[in-house]
Amino acid sequence: MTYFTAGEWLVLIQQELLLFAGVFFLIGMIDEMAIDLTWVWLKLTGRKKTRSIGQNVAGTTPLRGKAAIFIPAWQEAAVVGTTIAHMLSVWKQAQFSIYVGCYRNDPETMDAITRSAGGDARLRLVLHDRAGPSTKADCLNRLFAALEEDETRQGFRARMIVLHDAEDMVDTAELALLDEAMDQAELIQLPVLPVPIAKSRWISGHYCEEFAEAHGKTMIVRDAVRAAMPLAGVGCAVERETLARLAQSKRHKRPFSAECLTEDYELGIGVAELGARVKFIRMRDADGRLVATRACFPAELAQAVRQKTRWVHGIAFQSWDRLGWSARPTELWMRLRDRRGPLTALVLAAAYLLLVLSTIGWVLGELGYGVSFELTTGLKIILILNVVSLVWRAAWRFAFTWREYGWREGIRAVLRMPVANIIAIMAGRRALGAYVRSLFGQLPSWDKTEHVAHPVLIRAQSGAA
Repeated sequence: MTYFTAGEWLVLIQQELLLFAGVFFLIGMIDEMAIDLTWVWLKLTGRKKTRSIGQNVAGTTPLRGKAAIFIPAWQEAAVVGTTIAHMLSVWKQAQFSIYVGCYRNDPETMDAITRSAGGDARLRLVLHDRAGPSTKADCLNRLFAALEEDETRQGFRARMIVLHDAEDMVDTAELALLDEAMDQAELIQLPVLPVPIAKSRWISGHYCEEFAEAHGKTMIVRDAVRAAMPLAGVGCAVERETLARLAQSKRHKRPFSAECLTEDYELGIGVAELGARVKFIRMRDADGRLVATRACFPAELAQAVRQKTRWVHGIAFQSWDRLGWSARPTELWMRLRDRRGPLTALVLAAAYLLLVLSTIGWVLGELGYGVSFELTTGLKIILILNVVSLVWRAAWRFAFTWREYGWREGIRAVLRMPVANIIAIMAGRRALGAYVRSLFGQLPSWDKTEHVAHPVLIRAQSGAA
């Protein structure tokens, strides 16, 4: 029987961790480079250029059909009033109604909603017939039912349904742009642009680079390869008849699955599977400002982990069970990317453990203890490629963040990479636990993020136009 000393065990564990993490990092590098190079090819061939909107697309442009804006709300008294007031002030069209859903046991939110409207007839407060919270999808189903009731009673048929959250700052041109694009597709997604919060540069700030890269590159590639569009849940529109078709395809005859944690993601996949046309639209106004939904993301670590836990649980675990896979190569590729969250968390955890053990080994070696960690040729190649991959990823992250936020935020984006990794590890572990509990009968609930900051208020404080 062979016995190993403590130092030899340390070296053996380091080798295994390096091999495990290094190989999976290389697989991830190939995946990301495929996206990067596809995006470069699209740009060079002019197939996906960011265009400027025309003068006929503005907050005063009449809509060609009725639009229904759905805003589900639970304990959102701090922000929902600002969102509604801003919508009603920048969208001058008469052909839309805002349906805001809240619960009978949430009087503060109800009060904020009614006060913000100022008697504007375009607002429709929808009271859920049950105590909250249920799930966001359940609240959206209640809003859809309210729209159906209004259509029957008033004799109209909505052209499109637009989804937003209670903390969003909409773009002036959004509604007219979605209305115009509805001629080209039945499902449309506009970019989301997180607003930096000065007091949370490291936690809330890391969303800036993630969305800048995802909605500046990855979604463009998905659109080009005709893969299903994972909706962000805000700044997206679906044709009314298409949503009705989706509802009829479900057992409960409602478009949103109440037991789903990421109803926006599932909506995008479900609509695409009906054969509907999906489109990601990235445009700028005459001043070069991106037409996007602006929002503030969690400023505290616990809240960020909580939010990303819901995303990983819903997209990686629930959708695997509920949506399955696809025989189309590009769609299979994208679903693999969508569901890599738990594996990414595991690989990152292994890499950070390797870093800790390597530091311990180096210190012991300097003190005259332990066994030196000699890299084999194969491990050296893996390590070199991993370093190249890290530099490559950092460069892309800097570039896309710089484009939307400036070079200072671009540098912060690179420095924040370890923060994003730690949040991913914590969220992956928490999501796995939540999924296991769901297998034993624990039903999901609205594990919502607390919202306090609002982009409109931040803009007003900074004196921005």
